[in-house]
Amino acid sequence: MAIYFCESSALVKRYVHETGSDWMLTLLAPHVGHSCYIARITGVEVVSAITRRTRGGDITATDAVSALAQFRQDFVTTYRIIEITPALIVRAMALAETHALRGYDAVQLAAAVEVNVQMHTLGLPTLTCISADGALNAAAGLEGLAVEDPNTRETGRQT
Repeated sequence: MAIYFCESSALVKRYVHETGSDWMLTLLAPHVGHSCYIARITGVEVVSAITRRTRGGDITATDAVSALAQFRQDFVTTYRIIEITPALIVRAMALAETHALRGYDAVQLAAAVEVNVQMHTLGLPTLTCISADGALNAAAGLEGLAVEDPNTRETGRQT
C-alpha cells in the first residue's frame, strides 16, 4: 500500500478519459488499497474541469453527469481530505513566492507538503505527489516529494 497526494490535473483523469486515465484508474482502484489524499479545493477544481470539458465539447453531457456523480461520491467516501487552514495558506503563500506557482497550485503543493510532514512524523516513507502540471511537479520535487506525472505513464503500470 502506498500513500499518494493527487492534484486536480491528475485526479480528473480518473473521471474523464484522456492521456494518463488508464494509469490513474489502475493506481486508484479500490482493491489496490492505496491511500489518496487531496486538498479540499480539489473538489471545486475537478467539478470545474469536467464542466469545462463538457461545454467545450470534449465529453458528452451524459458522460459529464456520470463523471460528476462518481466524483462527488468518491469525494465523500474515498479520498482523505486536507483542509485549507490558515497555516496551510501561509505555507502556500511561501511556496508561491519560492517557486513562482499559480495560486491554487501553491495551495495544492502546500497540502501535499503537509501530508508528507505528517507521514515522516509517523516514520512512513515520502509521499508521492501525482500531478499532470510540469511546474507543480518541479516544485514538488524541490520540496522533497516523490513525483509522478500520469501523462508519462503507460497503461496499467503502477509504482
